[in-house]
Amino acid sequence: MELGTQAPPLVLEASDGRRFSLADRAGRPLVLYFYPKDDTSGCTREAQDFTALAADFAAADADILGVSRDDTAKHGMFIAKYELGVSLATDDGSLSEGFGTWIEKSMYGRKYMGMERATFLIDGTGRVARAWRKVRVPGHAAEVLAALRGLA
Repeated sequence: MELGTQAPPLVLEASDGRRFSLADRAGRPLVLYFYPKDDTSGCTREAQDFTALAADFAAADADILGVSRDDTAKHGMFIAKYELGVSLATDDGSLSEGFGTWIEKSMYGRKYMGMERATFLIDGTGRVARAWRKVRVPGHAAEVLAALRGLA
């Protein structure tokens, strides 16, 4: 996904019932972050960090949407367990394919397909303003917030 290119079509329903569509978001930025799996240490920390800054993202008129291939019920349990303040959505594979985040991974010599931890800042015109690939969680949410503030 190249910077400045139009983001792939996005129509997702989050686990909290909110509908996210780029077409409906004219003029409003979106932080779209892909993560491997609910209730794992890195993914939990990332969701908690975005939750801690959720009011700051809202003040910048931006929504945060986390995406994994976990189902809606699992997202609901994850949100409740950690009192998360971010919306989470289930990807059927089309969104992660469109953003190039469904990749081949390797662990202990075994190759498998999995979700790359990546974040995309989509501006109010639906274009990719920033992209972070192979995200390291500590400090990431604050870095995304700083980039969002730099859009204005």
